[in-house]
Amino acid sequence: MFKIVLLMLCCTDLLDYHSTVDEEKTEDLTESCSDKSKGLPQISHSTEQSVFSSECVRVDTSNQLDTAEDCKQSDTPCDDQVRVVTGKHTCHVCNKNFIRSSHLKRHMLTHTGERPFTCKDCKKTFTQSCSLKFHMRIHTGEDCGQTGERLFSCKVCYKMFTCSTHLKRHMRIHTGERPFTCEVCGRTFSCSFNLKCHMRIHTGERLFSCKVCYKMFTYSNDLKRHMLIHTGERPFTCEVCKTKFTQSSSLKDHMRIHTGERPFTCEVCKTKFTQSSSLKDHMRIHTGERPFTCGDCGRKFSCSFNLKCHMRIHTGERPFTCEVCKTKFTQSSSLKDHMRIHTGERPFTCGDCGRKFSCSFNLKCHMRIHTGERPFTCEVCKTKFTQSSSLKCHMLIHTGERLFSCKVCNKMFTRSTHLKRHMLIHTGERPFTCEVCKTKFTQSSSLKDHMHIHTGERPFTCEDCN
Repeated sequence: MFKIVLLMLCCTDLLDYHSTVDEEKTEDLTESCSDKSKGLPQISHSTEQSVFSSECVRVDTSNQLDTAEDCKQSDTPCDDQVRVVTGKHTCHVCNKNFIRSSHLKRHMLTHTGERPFTCKDCKKTFTQSCSLKFHMRIHTGEDCGQTGERLFSCKVCYKMFTCSTHLKRHMRIHTGERPFTCEVCGRTFSCSFNLKCHMRIHTGERLFSCKVCYKMFTYSNDLKRHMLIHTGERPFTCEVCKTKFTQSSSLKDHMRIHTGERPFTCEVCKTKFTQSSSLKDHMRIHTGERPFTCGDCGRKFSCSFNLKCHMRIHTGERPFTCEVCKTKFTQSSSLKDHMRIHTGERPFTCGDCGRKFSCSFNLKCHMRIHTGERPFTCEVCKTKFTQSSSLKCHMLIHTGERLFSCKVCNKMFTRSTHLKRHMLIHTGERPFTCEVCKTKFTQSSSLKDHMHIHTGERPFTCEDCN
């Protein structure tokens, strides 16, 4: 009897267990096909049928879907196939949020500068495999359909492209559309990449580093151009004079020397220039602006190049050397002018008297003789001079300063020319010779006075007796 009772209890427990399992299966099936599925039919035949709701959809949990097989046959995937991503993947550098961890991983390459995908043909590197794939079409000529053609054509200029995005970006050249705007300065751009690069100006971000001198750059093109300094490469050559340049823009500017083109005009004085930067520097003459200041002496300059040349006075740097006499100069233009002493070239001619000069500055100063212009005035005695160097030497009279000393007798002079002339006394050198009688002199002025003996010229007249 006891065995029969025990057997009945076990059967009862077994039935309860199966009932519980069936309920759990039904509940799991209901939940899996409810919250994340869409498009399921919602038909209610009685008040006993319950309807579950979520943020996305409402799903009927009646006997329309009784089994997992029914769920598989429905038009909408179940919960394990459709997932609404609610979590955020945040960049710890810039706090930008991403839906997927793969997007965050790809984004991190921006900060690390890593470019793991390399073109086997030209060694150019990319952050994404798709970018490399598009790039490879340059070498293979392959298009999106892999037929060897460029299927996307511009209807305006008929230029062909391998993908539609490139054509879309190209069309903005014709339409003038600039949909990407900088929130800081309001400047607009035709593509998002240009805006992204522009933002580095405001953020000060410099992602590209020179491996030789470790100088940092905002753009990869700037680094590439900088590397030519270390390699000494000058890939752009002028076809006229064979001068070589590191940049195509420098060659373009140089060509205007041969063509005589001066496309940039000053609206104030109508002076024309070959480069926009030259016009910009020139405009500061009219505005009086001098934004570049020497940190050593406080002197201000209208352009950065003049400050750079000025700094060589303090550093003593003279990077330009004459190959003939080994004289060194602070500027390349000074060396160029100096070389004409050896060649005898005098390409600059005065239109009034026909006198020729080896550099344009000397001609400019000479022209003041004809015009009578004396733009440099002594603030002490109001004496005017044609050159700033003459005023500088004149000021030594008022200050009593004598900067130039003779190493033989220690006599002091206010001008270097006076010291140079004085040194002829110690050396006995007489560099100026009369071509008639071969008499030699230490000064050119003495030779000039001596020549009056041979010519009979008497240029000085007494005002009283003539």
